[in-house]
Amino acid sequence: MDSCISNQAALPFLPSRSRRQSGDGGGGFLFPAKRKIRYSSMVVVAAAGPSRCEPGSSLNAPLEPRSAQGRFLRSVLLNKRQLFHYAAADELKQLADGREAALARMSLSSGSDEASLHRRIAQLKERYCKTAVQDIMYMLIFYKYSEIRVPLVPKLSRCIYNGRLEIWPPKDWELESIYSCDALEIIKEHVSAVIGLRVNSCVSDNWATTQIQKLHLRKVYTASILYGYFLKSASLRHQLECSLSDVHGSGYLRSPIFGCSFTTGTAQISNKQQLRHYISEFDPETLQRCAKPRTEEARTLIEKQSLALFGTEESDETIVTSFSSLKRLVLEAVAFGTFLWDTEQYVDGAYKLKENGNAEEQEGKRSI
Repeated sequence: MDSCISNQAALPFLPSRSRRQSGDGGGGFLFPAKRKIRYSSMVVVAAAGPSRCEPGSSLNAPLEPRSAQGRFLRSVLLNKRQLFHYAAADELKQLADGREAALARMSLSSGSDEASLHRRIAQLKERYCKTAVQDIMYMLIFYKYSEIRVPLVPKLSRCIYNGRLEIWPPKDWELESIYSCDALEIIKEHVSAVIGLRVNSCVSDNWATTQIQKLHLRKVYTASILYGYFLKSASLRHQLECSLSDVHGSGYLRSPIFGCSFTTGTAQISNKQQLRHYISEFDPETLQRCAKPRTEEARTLIEKQSLALFGTEESDETIVTSFSSLKRLVLEAVAFGTFLWDTEQYVDGAYKLKENGNAEEQEGKRSI
C-alpha cells in the first residue's frame, strides 16, 4: 500500500487554469468546550444486502477498531452520540498522559538496573498508543460522515454479487455539500478524469455499466483520498495567503500547513485569485512534497482504510459496475481525505502525532 500512496502522490488530476472560482474545501471540526449540544440519536450507516450496499441500523464501517478506545467510541457514537466529542477528547488526553508518564519513567531510570525494563515498557506503550490513536481518528472521521448522513461503503466483497458491484444510495449531493463552489468544480473534474464520465452527465449515463479491474479501482480510491487531503490543505493555504497579502503586501511565508515555503505578494496572491489558478502554479516538486500525509498516523490510516475496503488480495479481477457506483466511491474517498486533514489537525493538538518524514526513504529501500 505504501507504493500505491507514493506513486499517486504526484496528483495527476490537478485543475487547469481555465474556469476558475474561489473558496475552500470542507469545513473543519468545531468541538464544544463546556456546553450542551443536542444531536439526533440516529447514526446513518451502511450494510450490504445480497446484491447491493444500502443503509442499515448499525455502525458498519469497513475498518473495525482494534483498540479498547476505538470500541468504546464506537459504542458512544451508537448509544450516546451527544457525548461523542467529549469522550474522544478524554481518550486522547489519557493516551497522551500515559505515553508521557512512560517516557518520564524511562528517563528517570536511565543508568539504573531497571533502565532496559522501562525502555521496553515505553516502547510497548508507544505501540499501544499508536493503534489507539488511529482508531480514535477513524471514529472521528466516521462521525464527520454521519453528520452529512452518508454511510461509509462496507467491505466491497459484501457489495459484489455475481461479479457486479452495486452501491446504493449514491449520496452524491451530500458528499458534494461539504465543499465550496470552486473546490467542488475541481473535484468534479477529478471524478470525471478517474472514472471516465463527463462532468454534468445525464442520469442515463450515470447508470450505464462499465468494467474496471479491482486493483485499478483500489489505486483510484487511494489516490482520491490523497487528492481530498491535498485540496483541503491547498484551499486553507490559499485563504491564508490571500488574507496575509492584503495586510502585509509582498513577502515570504513559511507554510505551517504544507511545511514548505512560498513567495507571496499582491501581484501573485490576492482575494481575486481563484483556487484553480493558485494550485496550477505549484511546481511538480512542491506538489509531490505537499501532497504527502503530514503524519505517519494519517498515512497508515489511508493504507488501512483501503486494505479493509478492498481486501488483502491484489488480484486483477475485473468487475462490472455502474458509473454511479464508481462516482460514489471516488466522492467518498475525496471526502475521506478532507475529513482526515481536519482530524489530523485536531488530534495533533491533543496528542502529538509522529511526523511522516521517512516515508520516501522507506519507499526507496523497498524498491532496491
